[in-house]
Amino acid sequence: MTRRTEWPDGGGHAMGGAEHRKGRGGRDDSGDPSPSRAGQGSPRTPEEQARAICLRLLTGSPLTRSQLADALRKRDIPEEAAEEVLSRFVEVGLIDDTAFADAWVESRHHGRGLARRALARELRTKGVESEVIDQAVGRLDPEQEEATARELVARKLRSTRGLDRDKRLRRLAGMLARKGYSEGLALRVVRQALEEEGEDPELLEQWAQE
Repeated sequence: MTRRTEWPDGGGHAMGGAEHRKGRGGRDDSGDPSPSRAGQGSPRTPEEQARAICLRLLTGSPLTRSQLADALRKRDIPEEAAEEVLSRFVEVGLIDDTAFADAWVESRHHGRGLARRALARELRTKGVESEVIDQAVGRLDPEQEEATARELVARKLRSTRGLDRDKRLRRLAGMLARKGYSEGLALRVVRQALEEEGEDPELLEQWAQE
């Protein structure tokens, strides 16, 4: 069973917060020196710019290495400088894709009811490596996933009352499918919920086999 935790708000990086406060006073949104500071010394190196950008972004919410790399690329930070800064951030723990994936799975499963398949898909879009994704979603055991599916159906069941049996089945099973649950699990959970409401189990079984 996974332990329910809340997705971090991103306010826990004291180092990043200090950089953020400094940035509001002396830098524009691109991470470059403001005109008021431009004449006070030599221009910052690409590494210094990359460091400032990453610290500022991490004050808002946790991000993966891939997301930060994309952000630096969009700001025309040279690849060599970006890699140096990102690697250093990984070393000191400011970037931790494993912790990010674990927190994402717990938050999105308990908050949105997403199943392992949907969670893995979201993590892939954020650039998390496949091995890290497998480990994170693997911590969500099948029993917890099925229990969450039952909770989702129970909450949705009332709104389908008054519809015919086929529409209720399709609507409830479709809701679970969109959240990443397998067809077999979705149909089993929905059939059991409708049986408990008095639907004929034989008719439900016939529908599932069609």
